[in-house]
Amino acid sequence: MLENLPRPKRYPDKKTIIISVVILILVALSALLGVGYFLQYQETQKIQAELSKQKLNAGVINFLDLFIGKVLKSQTEVSFDDRLKLENAIRNLNDPDLLAKWEAFTNATDQQGVQIGVENLLEALVKKISY
Repeated sequence: MLENLPRPKRYPDKKTIIISVVILILVALSALLGVGYFLQYQETQKIQAELSKQKLNAGVINFLDLFIGKVLKSQTEVSFDDRLKLENAIRNLNDPDLLAKWEAFTNATDQQGVQIGVENLLEALVKKISY
C-alpha cells in the first residue's frame, strides 16, 4: 500500500523556479527603487534649503537696495509710499528679529536713536545674508 503513494519531489518544478526568480527580481527592484527614492528625497531637501536661502538673500538685498536708495541717500523726508514699500519689504522677509530692528528704527524719537536703529538694522541684515 505504501508503494502506491507518490514520492515527494526533491527538486522544484520549472514553474516554481520561474515564480521564485520573478519574485526575487521584483523584491530587488523594489529595494533599489526605495533606495533611489530616499536618495532623491534627500537631494530635494538640500535643493529646497538652498532655494530658501537664496530667496532670503534676494529679499534682504532688495530691502537693502530700497533702504539705501530711499532712506540713506534721501535728502528729504521719506514719503509715505516709500515707507510703505520699506515696511512691506521687511515684513515679506518673515524674520521677527529683522522686524524688531525695523520697528526700533522707525519708533526712534531722537537722532541718536535713529542712528543706533540704522546701525542695528544694517548689521542684522548683513548677518542674514548667507553664502
